[in-house]
Amino acid sequence: MSEDLDTSGPLSRERERARVRARSLRTTPTDAETLLWYHLRDRRLAKYKFRRQRTIGPYFADFACLEAKLIVELDGGLHVEAAGYDENRSRFIEAQGYRVLRFWNNEVLTQTDAVRERILQALLEGSPHPSPLPQAGEGARQQPLAIVASDE
Repeated sequence: MSEDLDTSGPLSRERERARVRARSLRTTPTDAETLLWYHLRDRRLAKYKFRRQRTIGPYFADFACLEAKLIVELDGGLHVEAAGYDENRSRFIEAQGYRVLRFWNNEVLTQTDAVRERILQALLEGSPHPSPLPQAGEGARQQPLAIVASDE
């Protein structure tokens, strides 16, 4: 049973453009992106899955952990002039329910362990505890019902 899907519409062309652009960004990473990807790929950081160059609306996130709703962005020298653009982009991404962490490329290259630790901290802050305590009232021991003997 096949359906005729119209793949010539503007939406599918936009998706295709985004896919091609994301692939292009993945094939030409900066040194900092390559280094950080080594630490994030294959669930190497606390078993969280990260994706590279993930589209979020009209933007591309350098690294995205969908499970934790965390975006990691690396900024190089060009980002100094694009501070307004980055601010708007972060606001948009945060409006989609994500948290955004930003690091300078130099930080990733020279302080890799500190960057990894900060990402891990953000992942754990946003995750529910694996064995959360019950909320007030739930799971509390209930007193047994008193049985009143009647002399009938």
